[in-house]
Amino acid sequence: MEKIITALQSRPKSATRLTRNSKLFKLILEAIADKKGEAVISLDLRKIDEAVADFFILCEAQSHTQIKAIVDAIEQDVKNTTGERPYHREEGQQWTLIDYVNIVVHIFTPDYRKFYDIEGLWADAGRMEHQDTGKKDL
Repeated sequence: MEKIITALQSRPKSATRLTRNSKLFKLILEAIADKKGEAVISLDLRKIDEAVADFFILCEAQSHTQIKAIVDAIEQDVKNTTGERPYHREEGQQWTLIDYVNIVVHIFTPDYRKFYDIEGLWADAGRMEHQDTGKKDL
């Protein structure tokens, strides 16, 4: 976890602010849905001064194989559509992070998500649950 925090804090922060309607945001949600990612939420960090990004997108996968499939789909779809590559990626068997500077994507196994409790750490952030293509606001 310390390695991830250090990597996020040491990267440049973009002057451009994103919204949930941005192309990058929607592409990420669609790629997650295509690979059957579960319990998808986004955290809006834009009003938090200490935040390292505009948004976190979190989801669950049932295995390392599914985590890898989601990561590969996100990176391929974003690169093919926008030409953008991640600034950084931290890979693990239970948790992988993809950093697009303004949006940081966390793909967890359910146990790791519960253990690290990113939602609890960023409880002040605006939270939105996403189903299917990420267009449902709860």
